[in-house]
Amino acid sequence: MTNKLTLPVESRMQGDLHVRFGGRLWETYHRKVVRRPSPSLHAKYAREPEMLNIEMKDFLENEDTSDFSHTRMNIHFRELAGESPLLVKLIMQSIYKNNDRKVRHLGSKRFGIQFLIKGIYTYNGMLYVHTQTKNSSNVPFDTDFIRFKITDKKVPKRTAIQETVLDAVRSYNEVIEIAGKSTVRTVYALPKFTIPDDKLLVVELYEKNGGRHQTIRVENADIVNAEVIDELKIK
Repeated sequence: MTNKLTLPVESRMQGDLHVRFGGRLWETYHRKVVRRPSPSLHAKYAREPEMLNIEMKDFLENEDTSDFSHTRMNIHFRELAGESPLLVKLIMQSIYKNNDRKVRHLGSKRFGIQFLIKGIYTYNGMLYVHTQTKNSSNVPFDTDFIRFKITDKKVPKRTAIQETVLDAVRSYNEVIEIAGKSTVRTVYALPKFTIPDDKLLVVELYEKNGGRHQTIRVENADIVNAEVIDELKIK
């Protein structure tokens, strides 16, 4: 009897889009006339799909996070500076749960919206930014996007602005709509970066179909003095 490896197979369907992943795809090698399995991913696309974006459940959602030793078995992504997605998620969860305010001078308040940076943390080169958005008005705040960028401190006249946009590689508890009279906190994970003395980090929060945008300017000293995360204290 031949022992066969059984792998889970899952299919996702949404309108005309059909995605199947997992399991095995049997490949035929004509030269040796043998068939051998390989991991498979199938996708069928429609020219005019009903939906362009489909959110799939986090494959780490059901992982047991009580033991750090098993994180070595997780896939490590280059965008996460070689860390496992599970460890990054645990760090963000811990920051969110503790809800400490390590920084008290970084914030913006306009039109009934208060946008704060409560803390800046670092672990193995990656930065974690803990933000809080408070909507004191009765009108919901619909977030269009949040942007992190490195820009010049001072721009002389007739000189082009030099900007570098940093894409957050992960986020925890990111809420699109902030209801009136409510507060939302989010933790963003940023890749490793440095800021020259003549530049600074700008965090911009834009409202969709509105003008209540918020801007926070972060100096290089705030990045250098980021709170170091102790892995042993991550809950």
